[in-house]
Amino acid sequence: MSHPPPPDGLHHLADNLRQRRELPRRRRRIAALIALVAAALLATVAWPVVRAHLQAAAVLDLVANQPLPALLRPVAHEPVTTRDLTLPTVNGPIRARLYTPTNHPDAPALIVLHGVHHLGMDEPRLIAFASAMAATGLVVLTPELPGIKDYQVSAESVRTIGDAASWLSTQKFSNNLALYPRALLVRWLGMPYRTHSPVGVMGLSFSGGLALLAAADPAYQPSIKFVVAIGSQDEMSRVARYYRTGEDPRPTGPPELLPPHEYGALVLEYEHIEDFVPAADTTPLRAVLRAHLYEDGPAEKAAVAALTPTQLAESRQLLNTTSDTTRALLAAAETKHIEAMAGVSPHNHLARLTTPVYLLHGAGDNISPASETLWMASELPSTTLKSVLISPVLSHINLDGANPTLKDRWSLVHFFALILNAAHQP
Repeated sequence: MSHPPPPDGLHHLADNLRQRRELPRRRRRIAALIALVAAALLATVAWPVVRAHLQAAAVLDLVANQPLPALLRPVAHEPVTTRDLTLPTVNGPIRARLYTPTNHPDAPALIVLHGVHHLGMDEPRLIAFASAMAATGLVVLTPELPGIKDYQVSAESVRTIGDAASWLSTQKFSNNLALYPRALLVRWLGMPYRTHSPVGVMGLSFSGGLALLAAADPAYQPSIKFVVAIGSQDEMSRVARYYRTGEDPRPTGPPELLPPHEYGALVLEYEHIEDFVPAADTTPLRAVLRAHLYEDGPAEKAAVAALTPTQLAESRQLLNTTSDTTRALLAAAETKHIEAMAGVSPHNHLARLTTPVYLLHGAGDNISPASETLWMASELPSTTLKSVLISPVLSHINLDGANPTLKDRWSLVHFFALILNAAHQP
């Protein structure tokens, strides 16, 4: 049944009432749309941060040989392909290993440098770490530093690090040829088009200080996106003095007091054996020190058995790094090699560094004391230093700190999340 239209006045009144009812609906729809857009924007911004923290937790679990919780598996599940290769450097060809996420071969790249260890790039902890980082979707290169592998901390390794970064930064292939007409041309000619993409560099132990020196070199700086130094030295002569005294000054406040590990002093003895024993005894004594540092018991026993009585006494003296005689010899060697130590020290090179830097040190590190990171932090420009953490979770570069709290663990996860976020940036 139809109803007659209302009179004109009532008609306008009905329209007004209808519009007033519809206005809150439109406002609610607009508000819902705004909320949806805001949520999408927030998710877009927040997800990379959340993902980086989940990836960091996964990497630390993998390195510690812990099973991954179900929550973390999706962010560190990339299948990884590894291949050994030879890199050209100014110091000659070196071995290297490339860890590539199989589904993303053109992913952003990171170099991870081994510390002073005879296994070099084959050191199991390094392999586990590089594999875990690649599983998050990064291309990881682990070049072998021949000097560092043989317990020689020298400026030669700085150039090797720089050359490795320069090489890796040119290995990125452009997938979007439409944006690069020249790329289209060279691809048509059957040649790969290589773009220059700076890479992150992470140095463990003394390699971290050498990586900072490479980033400070104008020849290598364009190839290095950021540097992470873990358990590294700021001033080598100060670290050498710590091996004798157990004391390392801080930039402010009381000095760091921590009994040094024998390892540091033994590395210095091995590197400069000619400063500690007569020339005729250097070869057999170096063999003893090498076997001791390599933790090769049978080889050390055989090397000791081949010594003369005089050499045997010398070897016992060298292995007793706390004796007054050995400390006096160490002090003399420091003075003799002060210039060479400066050549492997970031100190005096950091104030003008523009490459972003992340510093991490174990609170209980008795090989390179944590005060060294405090010195680096005090010297770096505030715009360059992105994060610094002294963590009780670490000792030197091992996840074996004593009784870390939940907050300590979270701080370490957050630090590595910053690294992963920086590394994944194109």
